[in-house]
Amino acid sequence: MPDTASHTNTRTRSRSKSPTKKQRRPLRICLVSDFFYPNFGGVESHLHFLSQELVLRGHKVIIVTHGYGGRRGIRYLSSGVKCYYCPLWRVYDQVSLPTIYSMMPLFRYILIRERIDIVHGHQAFSAMCHEAIINAKTMGLPAVFTDHSLFGFEDVASILTNKLLKFSLTDVDHVICVSHTSKENTVLRAALDPHDVSVIPNAIIADDFIPDPTARDSSKITIVVVSRLVYRKGTDLLVSVIPTICERFPEVEFVIGGDGAKRVEIEQMREKYMLQDRVKVLGAVKHENVREVLLQGHIFLNTSLTEAFCIAIVEAACCGLLVVSTKVGGIPEVLPDHMIVFSEPDQDDLVSSIQIAIDRMKTNPPDPYKLHHEIKGMYSWKNVAERTERVYERIVDLEKKDLSDRLVNYMRVGVWAGPFSVMIIAVSHLLYCFLEWFVPRESIEIAEDFEVEMLDDQAQGK
Repeated sequence: MPDTASHTNTRTRSRSKSPTKKQRRPLRICLVSDFFYPNFGGVESHLHFLSQELVLRGHKVIIVTHGYGGRRGIRYLSSGVKCYYCPLWRVYDQVSLPTIYSMMPLFRYILIRERIDIVHGHQAFSAMCHEAIINAKTMGLPAVFTDHSLFGFEDVASILTNKLLKFSLTDVDHVICVSHTSKENTVLRAALDPHDVSVIPNAIIADDFIPDPTARDSSKITIVVVSRLVYRKGTDLLVSVIPTICERFPEVEFVIGGDGAKRVEIEQMREKYMLQDRVKVLGAVKHENVREVLLQGHIFLNTSLTEAFCIAIVEAACCGLLVVSTKVGGIPEVLPDHMIVFSEPDQDDLVSSIQIAIDRMKTNPPDPYKLHHEIKGMYSWKNVAERTERVYERIVDLEKKDLSDRLVNYMRVGVWAGPFSVMIIAVSHLLYCFLEWFVPRESIEIAEDFEVEMLDDQAQGK
């Protein structure tokens, strides 16, 4: 019998449907990504909260990911979402080994067993996501892809990734991006029709980030950083500006939450400039403890070098902090101007922007509760789920493409990549036909639906 596992950040929420809302067609949705709980990040939280809201709207949702340590098999979130932790090899940074074909037998079994209507893959880095989209289209199911990242066009890694993305999205029915900048980037990388790409931003649960000005030290100005300490997040830039700010402003201290390969450089900087008392390094911070860290600060600093949508600055603004951020990627779309001070990804410009923010905190600090109220009205997972649902409704009844049409589309991937793509899809179709004969659909037991109300009754002791 499957275990029941609660997500560490799951909030108790009402599951009753709003009587004023028009009842929509309930769908059976499969979300797929290499990145999910117990790992935690932007993609993981997106999957978790989106699946919760879709369940609240009357849909059946399952999540397919790879095993994490001893976490394998079937688990349930407390919201009733069913999670399949598949026994796949991981090769790097929680990404499974891309094989194209080895996932097909198990994935087909899951989709038939759960009677899935739509497959929704997340994140361009995820091999499971790309394989799931290809397998879903081979089975004749609608497929959606959500891109959470930005890529370049010059280095070898980006060129190869973009070619892979163009291949896997050739047959996809719709693409979702988290910002307009991300949409432009994805359309160019994958040669997509812009009309088949929607922009649906991330969101937060505002009630998890209620301000508390009394938690701050009023005798100081505290600058908070919560980020993975890696090159892409601008840790080198952070290391270069901290000594300058500490020298110019004796009342300023830094609190840094996060871990990564660049953490050692922050530790070395503290020792070199003897800033141990003014720069606190907390290490990895669990998501449920992020609010406690943010409440210590007056200013939130983000030094990312590339970002499709920075959820960290939304959480910081929701806690009432004034945000200073590099002006890169989709960040300018996230917050209104009165909540954020922008900087170019340059040391001198970033120091100037931090100085502007410090002066504002001294002369005209923002009202934390007003910022919280504004953010609560701007971002909600309910809105994200409603807009995602409209995408599903748009594609669920599209006419199924036959194999010849699919092969013609894949020939357009490239002069050399086109024929190779056609071969991959043809073999995938042959494998699917073999599985339909070897393991007939009729022999696969249909899974019983999980009754969320039953879990509620058990929790209340009924």
